[in-house]
Amino acid sequence: MAEVQGQHGHSAACCSIPPIVAKGYQEKGRYETIGGLKTYVTGPKDATKALLYIFDIFGYFPQSVQGADILATSDKDNKYQVFMPDWFEGKPADISWYETFSKPPAHPPQTASKVPSFLKEVEKANPSIKTWGVIGFCWGGKIVSLTASVANTPFKAAAECHPAMVDPSDAEGIKIPLCMLASKDEPKEDVEKFEKNLKGEKHVEIFADQIHGWMAARADLEDGRVKEEYERGYRTLLEFFAKYL
Repeated sequence: MAEVQGQHGHSAACCSIPPIVAKGYQEKGRYETIGGLKTYVTGPKDATKALLYIFDIFGYFPQSVQGADILATSDKDNKYQVFMPDWFEGKPADISWYETFSKPPAHPPQTASKVPSFLKEVEKANPSIKTWGVIGFCWGGKIVSLTASVANTPFKAAAECHPAMVDPSDAEGIKIPLCMLASKDEPKEDVEKFEKNLKGEKHVEIFADQIHGWMAARADLEDGRVKEEYERGYRTLLEFFAKYL
């Protein structure tokens, strides 16, 4: 496992992430209703690979939408349709609650059980999709663990970013390639045990000077260091999915 505070090089020249927008980001995708859920959709409609983006408990924040757009089109050799459903049905957590909330607006196992039917609804409208990957942030990381660890998982590769509720026992059933990008706030011992229990290919890294949420709603993109590591996090995801999806 890598624990990184400084920048390090990447070999994938294919990835060309556009300049990160700190404020006033304009989304490149559109909102559709899929399976009864408002869903942000971005990326070329003829893409054969798709990513399910499970946002954090704060919902459609610009930092998350920008991340979805980055994943959709920043790799010239691998284009993805990215789908970001609103599992909270318009009732996400208020970001001002961060230090005080006791439970997320939706229970991870209940949400995980809805994932297969949602993917089927997406495929009905997008028959070009042949392969799925999944990325979860914060609360969404737990849903990735739950859906990637079942024997008939619909996903070929998975990623968790600053995941909440890291449980090393979840990793024991995960046999597909998995990328975990942890922050300084996740228990290091749990992250290390999780990595040890993974059965398949893996990339586990701790961004040791970043807070829980630095790739999603809590990212302060006006801070140069956060912006740099936000971009590096998404570049790492692109390289991972290029290799395994």
